[in-house]
Amino acid sequence: MPQREPIFNVPGAVLGMIAIFIVVHVARQWMPVGDANWWLIALAFIPARYSGYSADIPGGEIASFTSFITHAFTHADATHLAINSAWLLAFGSVLCRRIGSLRFIAFTLMGGVAGACAFWIMHPGLLVPVIGASGAVAAMMGGVMRFLFAALDRGEGFLLREAPETIPLTSLAEALTHRRILLSSALFVGINLLAIVGFGSMGSTGTIAWEAHLGGYAFGLLAFGFFDIATHNASPSQAEIE
Repeated sequence: MPQREPIFNVPGAVLGMIAIFIVVHVARQWMPVGDANWWLIALAFIPARYSGYSADIPGGEIASFTSFITHAFTHADATHLAINSAWLLAFGSVLCRRIGSLRFIAFTLMGGVAGACAFWIMHPGLLVPVIGASGAVAAMMGGVMRFLFAALDRGEGFLLREAPETIPLTSLAEALTHRRILLSSALFVGINLLAIVGFGSMGSTGTIAWEAHLGGYAFGLLAFGFFDIATHNASPSQAEIE
């Protein structure tokens, strides 16, 4: 008898992350406005925490450490939540099938940290909260770049859905000179830089933290080889060389 594939073949780790997004968002909606705002600030990444103001910001000293992670699980509104969840489904499912749940979770969390650090470097001392999983999702996009074109060049794009772990990994050296990867990366950077001139508002009060997007994407593109379990089973010609 032929095997039946589930209608929604989404890895559990991806569904689990989206579930946390939803739980955090719904919980805040049920809180009084004052409490909801306190928790939003406590969970958000705020550069001013590292300029001597951590004790005066909700979350205190503990949030100086936890907010590198917790900001990615907090979203401004339902639209923000839906957009990040959709991109997480698209890119996260491919990566999770390729590298496994534990490596995927580690990669995603570190992508979020990289995005937060990039924002911090660009805006030290800024008293503005950064929330959302966009930095982590951007890291996923960067990671997928390391094997996307290898599948397309061989006419095996279907492997991205069915068996992404079988696609050869593009070495870091080759990725940094690969014309289509560079063009795709330049397009990603260009789209995000449009936020500087006013494009990309999120609702009536929020704007896109493009710095976090670029930091996450750079991390994903440069560091994915360290998380790629497929490299351990690849031939010497296919293995990642850092």
